[in-house]
Amino acid sequence: MPALKVTGLAKTFSVKKPLFGAAMPGVHAVKPLSFAVEPGETLGVVGESGCGKSTLARMLVGLLEPSEGAIEIDGRALDTADPAKFGRLIQYVFQDPQSSLNPRKTIRQVMEAPLKRLYYMPRREREARISEIFASVNLREEFLDRYPHEFSGGQAQRIGIARALAAAPEIIILDEPVSALDVSVQAQVLNLLSDLRREFGLTYLFITHDLAVVEAVSDRVMVLYFGSVVEIGRARHIFANPSHPYTQLLAGSAPVVGRPLTAPEQKGTELPDPLNPPPGCAFAGRCPRATELCRTDEPILKETGDDQLAACHHPLKD
Repeated sequence: MPALKVTGLAKTFSVKKPLFGAAMPGVHAVKPLSFAVEPGETLGVVGESGCGKSTLARMLVGLLEPSEGAIEIDGRALDTADPAKFGRLIQYVFQDPQSSLNPRKTIRQVMEAPLKRLYYMPRREREARISEIFASVNLREEFLDRYPHEFSGGQAQRIGIARALAAAPEIIILDEPVSALDVSVQAQVLNLLSDLRREFGLTYLFITHDLAVVEAVSDRVMVLYFGSVVEIGRARHIFANPSHPYTQLLAGSAPVVGRPLTAPEQKGTELPDPLNPPPGCAFAGRCPRATELCRTDEPILKETGDDQLAACHHPLKD
């Protein structure tokens, strides 16, 4: 049974009606998508800014109400009516570690909050639990009586991870967890996340725009474009042998030490207008392989080999 199962999940944001003229259609930030994450697996989610990554993450943790679709954890429908039950299942690690911590509260108060509100844990048990978690993320207990502004970015992110672990969740959503950190600190945090996954049997959804990071930490990768899944497959295959031209574009655009920067072949550089989306494939305006079929018929996900699925009329492996 999957740890996380998403079926037909979508989010449409309404647009304010203009003073004159017809009402504008809503913006489809995430179009109906379905996927599953197995227990103990890390699913990486990649795509350009505006592709729907963070909107998806916020729906999964209850910060945004889906317009349609269903979310299941261990076969049970996710219900936000009981915040305590919800928080014990899934937690969120934010992109900016400093701004995600309340500057008016000590780290001890930050850490105690989920233990009080989710488990109603007495003080002595809270102290023991916090000591255990701080040891697991390699932080000293003397940090507990300090405030967030007293820590470096790497330390603050460890505290954010520790706060998520305090709830003892089954699934953690990691939204760009290392993008605000120095490269040397990124490696430390990524190694820590890998160790914690094994130690606590966690399932991760790892959202990032950094292809090197997602390839290093993920078992599978899901590629989003304009709110839709365009490719999903094993991490070791998907960038080495992409099926979708957009995945190839992402892989070719990523900077590599020792390789000169060159612009991959494409017709345009901009995402389509969300208020006036094109018919057919949303990537057709940028794709060098696009045909008239691509401009009229929207492709669906289909197998392309090597446990990969791609939504493309003319996949690269053809």
